[in-house]
Amino acid sequence: MIMAKRQESDPQFEISFYEKVLQRSPDFIEALMCLGDLYTKAGLFEKGLRVDERLARLRPGEAIVFYNLACSYSLMEDGHAAEGAIRRAIELGYEDFEYLIKDPDLINLLNSDRFHVYLRELRARVRQRDCQEETA
Repeated sequence: MIMAKRQESDPQFEISFYEKVLQRSPDFIEALMCLGDLYTKAGLFEKGLRVDERLARLRPGEAIVFYNLACSYSLMEDGHAAEGAIRRAIELGYEDFEYLIKDPDLINLLNSDRFHVYLRELRARVRQRDCQEETA
């Protein structure tokens, strides 16, 4: 039996597809998330940032939305805005700190000494919370 070779995805086709979907349904969250990711992967950071800012307005209570927004700000070299967005993501429940400190999209944020101080304080609070939960 001959298997068909899996086609590589065409980022420009996918971008066009999601842009057309959003013309018909501008607040389709899943399409916005996919498009923002595609823009970032294609190096279209400004477009990705606009999508992430829109998602933050549509979903102000979702940690992953603010994590992605922090990534976009970092890629645009806006460290102050990136730090504000990642702090908001953490306030909303984002806790995958091991991934956060390795995420290449956050490199500009991770180069900030002030942000490293914040991370150390945050880790200490998380350890303290975990210890309190264990003894309760």
